[in-house]
Amino acid sequence: MSVNPELRSLEIDIPAQPQSLVQLSLLLADDDINLQAAAALIETDMALAAAVMKAVNSSLYGLKGRVQSVHQAISYLGMREVAAITFEMGLRAAFPPAAELEPLWARAGRRGLLMGRLAARLSLDAWGAHSAGLFEECGKAVLFRHASDHYSAMLRAARDDGELVLLEHAGFGVSHDALGAALCESWGLGAAAVASVRHHVQAQATWRLPEQTPKRAISALSVIVNGLEGDLDTLDEAAMAVAPQAELDATLLLRAARQTREELDNAIANGRD
Repeated sequence: MSVNPELRSLEIDIPAQPQSLVQLSLLLADDDINLQAAAALIETDMALAAAVMKAVNSSLYGLKGRVQSVHQAISYLGMREVAAITFEMGLRAAFPPAAELEPLWARAGRRGLLMGRLAARLSLDAWGAHSAGLFEECGKAVLFRHASDHYSAMLRAARDDGELVLLEHAGFGVSHDALGAALCESWGLGAAAVASVRHHVQAQATWRLPEQTPKRAISALSVIVNGLEGDLDTLDEAAMAVAPQAELDATLLLRAARQTREELDNAIANGRD
C-alpha cells in the first residue's frame, strides 16, 4: 500500500513491514484462518518465536505454567493475541534499540491488549482495536529514528502529546500521529485502525471522534483506554461523550472497560506471585 507522498518528500522513511509479518497478514486476512500454518510461520523465524514465547510467559498475561510452543500459546490466548504479540515484536525490530523508546513499547503492548480485549467484550473488531492500540505511538519511533537527538529533546520538553504534536510540526513539518497512520497503511492494517492512530491525539484531548471514518468505535476505545491508563476521575465523562458518537452504550462501555482493566491488573499481579 502506498504512503502519502508528502511524507516521502520530507525524507522521513517509513519502515517496511518485515516479510514474516507480510505472510502472517495474508493468513489473518483469510476468514477461515489456518492456525497451524500461522503457528508454523511464526516458528520459522527463531528470533521472532523466541520473542513471542518470552512475551506470552511474561507477567502481562498471567498464565499459570510456562507455555512451551507457539501452538500452545495460541490455544491459551487465541490467534489474535499471539498475532498481536508477533506484530509488536516486528514493530520493535523495525527500529534500532534505544532506551528512549522502551516506555513507548511497554505502553504499546499494554494499550493494544486493553483495546483488543475491550473490543472483544463489546463484540467489536478486536483485531482492529488491538492493532490501533499497538501502533498508536509508533510515529514517535519513526521520528526518533529520523533525528534521535532532536526528537529526544522534544520528548523531554513536551508535557503531553498535544504539546508534542506542535513541536513536531514546527521541527519536522509532520506529527507522529500522521506518521503512525502512514506506517499502519504501509503495513496493511485496516482503515479503522489507521483512522484511530491518525486522530488519537485530538480524540483523546477533545473526546470528539473523527468524522466520516470507518468503525468509529475503535477511536472511542482509544479514548477510554487512555482514560483507564491516565485520569480515572474523568473516565465516566469521557465515556458519556464518546459512546453516542460511536453508537455504543456508555454504561456497557464503562463496565467492560473496568472489567478489562481489572482482568489485566489481576493477571499481572498473579504473574508476579
